[in-house]
Amino acid sequence: MKRHDIDMLNGPLWSKLLLFALPLMASSLLQLLFNAADVIVVGRYAGDASLAAVTSTGSLVNLLVNLFMGLSIGTNVIAAHGFGRGDDEALQKVTHTAILVGLIGGVILAVVGFFSVRFFLELMESPENVIDLSTLYLKIYFLGMPAMLVYNFGSSLLRARGDTRRPMIYLAIAGVINVVLNLILVIVFHLDVAGVAIATILSQYISCFLVIRCLTLETGALHLDLKALSIDPNTLKNIAVIGLPAGLQGMVFSISNMVIQSSINSFGDIVMAGSGAAANIEGFVYVSMNAFYQTCLTFTGQNYGAGKPKRVNRVILLCLGYVTFFGLIFSNLAYLFAPQLLHIYSPSSEVVAQGILRMTYVCVPYFLCGLMDTLVGALRGLGASLVPMCVSVVGVCGFRLVWIFTVFQSIRTPECLYISYPISWTATALIHLCCLLVVRRRANQKMEAALLQSTAQ
Repeated sequence: MKRHDIDMLNGPLWSKLLLFALPLMASSLLQLLFNAADVIVVGRYAGDASLAAVTSTGSLVNLLVNLFMGLSIGTNVIAAHGFGRGDDEALQKVTHTAILVGLIGGVILAVVGFFSVRFFLELMESPENVIDLSTLYLKIYFLGMPAMLVYNFGSSLLRARGDTRRPMIYLAIAGVINVVLNLILVIVFHLDVAGVAIATILSQYISCFLVIRCLTLETGALHLDLKALSIDPNTLKNIAVIGLPAGLQGMVFSISNMVIQSSINSFGDIVMAGSGAAANIEGFVYVSMNAFYQTCLTFTGQNYGAGKPKRVNRVILLCLGYVTFFGLIFSNLAYLFAPQLLHIYSPSSEVVAQGILRMTYVCVPYFLCGLMDTLVGALRGLGASLVPMCVSVVGVCGFRLVWIFTVFQSIRTPECLYISYPISWTATALIHLCCLLVVRRRANQKMEAALLQSTAQ
């Protein structure tokens, strides 16, 4: 094991899960802090319309990005299985295939996003005083897609081996540069949302360079030779089997969120700004829990690849315990200090009031979302990706869409929209749990059979 890595197959689990998850959590929190800096600078120095323009575009970005982000999840799982088996040849194929797929996908997204964002914003009924600013912001933002995807695929490879520290360091370096550029471009040069977008894409290319440099300097199974970049068809197929359902699920989630955002947009820029600021704060709670989704995914994947069913079971139980604990702590702290936190984003008391309203319904019960996602991580780590996709699409997205076109039409208030979140999380988590019990039993039987065959040989 290298000094950056964590041995997921041996030793105490409770401490190693935390050692893996905490840098992931720190990385995501840093990323959100830097994103929050974008939003705060815009809200403070460019006004509520610019704040609404930046904060209301997340669901659209996710719609276009999530398919390829799902493939990065597939990369993580397949690489983790390879490390569990000790298959260096397979890992070399995963490394070169994943980086090239990330690069190609990023270029495609840059082109599609640049030329289509206005169309999608019109579909989302973005207000007239916001749509031009949102379009400008997104056109520049999508030019950073190649760097964003390559960084995420490279980080997935490092995480599969147990290295979550170096991606955190690279993100911190890029993020500090992002904040400095924000202050210069928005406050000094008055570039408004364009300055925020330019700062963001420059920092993305810096983090991309750092992770690529890291992989090219590797001497083991993750060594990247840029001249040898190629797509291995069988490896791509294995990645796609896990990643495409995850990506499609993310896209459908984004569609449902776009519909919800369109409904929020119908209440005007004050509600948009308040909801966007609250969602930004909620993001800090979400990533603290999402770290355990990724931890469960990777630890389950490696131990499944190594044929250790009892250790897989312990990983799942511990991750569910951790995500509940951290989810409850962070969500309640965020709600307790909601007025002070929201005032950082906007001095408007009306915007703050709308933000508190959203957090009452979404942030307080957020641990339910963490439980739901961690169960999905366990299923994907065991190689089952289609099942959680179907359950999530029906249980979360389908439910919310039905809610909007039925209940919301009768009760047209922001509260009616927000309450659909915890209801859908609860129902979907329970279904995921039932699916996991079935998939885990089959996976345990498969691992035990493989162990018996190996012993007999």
